[in-house]
Amino acid sequence: MEQLPQDINMLLSFVNMKLRDDYDSLDEMCDSMDIDKEELIAKLAEGGFEYNESQKKFW
Repeated sequence: MEQLPQDINMLLSFVNMKLRDDYDSLDEMCDSMDIDKEELIAKLAEGGFEYNESQKKFW
């Protein structure tokens, strides 16, 4: 996860942009970018954000 923004708001924006523009699912994004999905979800949860699979974004 070193390649991702460390600021929680920048991370949220980056991940949601990637999901919107480049990937069909969180699984696909994490696999492609070699990111631990559970670690990403936990990091964003620390900032009060959760993943909505039907909307394909964190909020």
